[in-house]
Amino acid sequence: MTPVSDPEYPPLSTLKTGLHCRCPRCGEGPLLKGFLTIREACPACGLDYGFAEPADGPAFFGMSLVGVIGMALFMWFEFAVHPPVWVHMVVTMPLLVLGCLAVLRPLKGWLVSEQYVHKAAPPEWASVGKHGDGSKWR
Repeated sequence: MTPVSDPEYPPLSTLKTGLHCRCPRCGEGPLLKGFLTIREACPACGLDYGFAEPADGPAFFGMSLVGVIGMALFMWFEFAVHPPVWVHMVVTMPLLVLGCLAVLRPLKGWLVSEQYVHKAAPPEWASVGKHGDGSKWR
């Protein structure tokens, strides 16, 4: 699929702009304000971020990614070292939480960049009239 392109803005890599949390159109302006809040518009090119709504996608992908890798490392650590349970509470649990938090911003930026490239928009519903109108069955 060809990325959305404005004549003055060449198509950019969604992975590069997303992981750096930059504007998907110009690649210059910051996408987020604070930790996870999406800005109203790009301060560099003025792109309105109204289309951007990744919802729970970053959290889902982050927990899945960190969970699979974290569990593999957890199992290796458990079988190789045989530590007591308190070691897992002090070491493993904080590492999993920090890993999930570390990937949230880049994943959110990447999902917003993908939404821009694929022209994401809120769903539009078309009504055919009242209940039963427009149906062959009477």
